[in-house]
Amino acid sequence: MITGSIVALVTPMHPDGSLDWDSLDRILDMHIAAGTAAIGAVGTTGESATLSVPEHLEVIRHCVRQVNGRIPVIAGTGANSTREAIELTRVAAANGADACLLVTPYYNRPSQRGLYEHFRAVAEAVDIPQVLYNVPGRTAVDMDNDTVVRLAELPNVVGLKDATGDLSRVADLKARCPDDFALYSGDDATAMELILQGGQGNISVTANIAPRQEAELCRLALAGDRAGATRINDRLAALNRALFLEANPIPVKWAMQQRGLIESGIRLPLTPLEERYHAQVLEAMEAAGI
Repeated sequence: MITGSIVALVTPMHPDGSLDWDSLDRILDMHIAAGTAAIGAVGTTGESATLSVPEHLEVIRHCVRQVNGRIPVIAGTGANSTREAIELTRVAAANGADACLLVTPYYNRPSQRGLYEHFRAVAEAVDIPQVLYNVPGRTAVDMDNDTVVRLAELPNVVGLKDATGDLSRVADLKARCPDDFALYSGDDATAMELILQGGQGNISVTANIAPRQEAELCRLALAGDRAGATRINDRLAALNRALFLEANPIPVKWAMQQRGLIESGIRLPLTPLEERYHAQVLEAMEAAGI
């Protein structure tokens, strides 16, 4: 079971939108040095929706090669086509990913039965640990707890990234899922509380720009140190909000550019952060000690 701060990694790009492999190598090494527990590659924050399938798979391969076993790599392989999700997951497994993260199928809005059958089909097709990902604010479909509990019975469905921010749902899942089923936050603002309630970590946007702080927050929360975790969480609170002033990953990519970690590239239909938000993001970075 992976525990701690798992970065929902951005995909660095040059100003023309082409992939920036050198910057990707640097930020992967930065995360390993900062104590990040695992790399979450090519998810929402990694702009998976704007990458071609060959690019998507090459980012996974590149992360696995560069990380070289130092920490786990969790590959985003979700899709709104079950066949595509199976193929992405199969190739990620063949190229050395340690686990896969599968978002609920977006846009086509399947029923709870459809969600169960989708994830069951992927789990049965590819023998790799798989983490479910529920983010109804982006997908227009909400996987309910009963469906998660059924899926948790499958041997290689090992966890859930919950981005609803609803801690009552997490408490219910903790009571009903097997002890070895991991619960991860997908919402930086409520991640500390989720971990203190028995969750295993945070798949974090904020970790892109504050990796050491997120790693320490998760470490303290996992140890049950509410006071210590709260001190860090309070410093990060403004940043957690600022990184969603526009659609993720627009603000976090801009913040990373300000630190010289990546270039300015982002792909349409996403656009660079509006100037009216610049000061607010910078103030939040300063408050976080960045």
